[in-house]
Amino acid sequence: MNAFDVIVVGSGPGGYVSALRCAQLGLKTALVEKYTTLGGTCLNVGCIPSKALLDSSEHFHNAQHNFKTHGIEITGLKANLSQMINRKNEVVSQTCAGVKFLMDKNKVTVYHGHGSFSDANSILVKSTDGTETILQGKNIILATGSKPNYFPGMEPDKKRIITSTEALNMTEIPKRMLVIGGGVIGLELGSVYARLGSEVEVIEFAPTILPTMDAGIGKEFTKILKKEGFKFHMEHRVLKVENAGKKVVLTAENKKGETVTLEADYCLVAVGRKPYTEGLNLDKAGLKASERGQIEVNEHLQTALPHIFAIGDVVRGAMLAHKAEEEGVFVAECIAGQKPHINYNLIPGVVYTWPEIAAVGKTEEELKAAGISYKVGNFPIKALGRARASMDTSGFIKILADEKTDEVLGVHMIAPRAADLIMEAVTAMEYRASAEDIARICHGHPTYSEAMKEAALAATDNRALHI
Repeated sequence: MNAFDVIVVGSGPGGYVSALRCAQLGLKTALVEKYTTLGGTCLNVGCIPSKALLDSSEHFHNAQHNFKTHGIEITGLKANLSQMINRKNEVVSQTCAGVKFLMDKNKVTVYHGHGSFSDANSILVKSTDGTETILQGKNIILATGSKPNYFPGMEPDKKRIITSTEALNMTEIPKRMLVIGGGVIGLELGSVYARLGSEVEVIEFAPTILPTMDAGIGKEFTKILKKEGFKFHMEHRVLKVENAGKKVVLTAENKKGETVTLEADYCLVAVGRKPYTEGLNLDKAGLKASERGQIEVNEHLQTALPHIFAIGDVVRGAMLAHKAEEEGVFVAECIAGQKPHINYNLIPGVVYTWPEIAAVGKTEEELKAAGISYKVGNFPIKALGRARASMDTSGFIKILADEKTDEVLGVHMIAPRAADLIMEAVTAMEYRASAEDIARICHGHPTYSEAMKEAALAATDNRALHI
């Protein structure tokens, strides 16, 4: 009765999508989730709730700073943080309920409880009431995701030294907030509270924010955020963070070796995430995690045991929800005997600040390191009529193309709706389009997407029309 073709452990975007695809392919599927709601980090305390707060805070920011220019006058404007949190919670609830509906619709059997191996083909599910259930699986997919990372000296107490989870449920708008880490999570959540009136200071070990992206992105976005009131402490190593009652005290060392002390109401620790494999009892299946906590897999996402797969944040690669989804579908189709593929080079990265940031393919730094000759097409957003009409004029789109073949090798953008615009680049690159191909496509006017066409024109004999 508890025997399945596939058991998926973890119901985040990778896990639940994989379960859905397995069910579509006619495989008897079970999904194990230790929490009472489905959706994992992304839907509950990650992607979805953070975007809800980003949108709410952006509306407030525009009402406060831009509406008057548009001819909209408001008096008595104030931010109601508790209502923002309530709306965010409603969005989360609806989204998680949607996943449950999909499980029921596709006849995926859901077990709520902590899943762990009892042997290589069995998962023991312990529910919160102490009930234990053994599931037998011909195939097992591990999709247990990740959790916030931190380094010695910055251990969160979840009161004033917080992670992204607590930042999504604040009871007050901080007067001052320190953010350790100039990556995606820190800048997104820092933006939420900066828009609501907090003084935000970012402490980053690297010389630039968003250090894994194209260098031009970090440089441009730093300028934009400084105009919005952000302060940056680059090349600073955090030594310790202390909860001093009604404030936090952060001690860091700058690049000169000098000690720097900063104080604020709260400190958000946002130095990335780490794979979550605790309690899986991998050893009972004959598996083990690497020193980084990752589960080693081959090109088919199989572990050392071919019937056990691992996907998403617990394996190598970027920790992105859409990457996990692609891997979940990939594994399901492999189990069903199909021959799917994933082009990891074309998985886009997105930052949901405003303007948004998105990128796909190679950076200039990567092309230089590989010795690949390339050309650059760059187009400023402020040159678009659509951007001026909407008062969203910050940013640019940059296209990198092979100098000899003109094939597009990378696209990097800071732009309004970059999260959606990047998909034109992904589609073009999937079909190995040249910059000339994109330049020859008619783009609607006036639109933000015209910047893609203009950047492509700039990359082909520097013939952009509107600069």
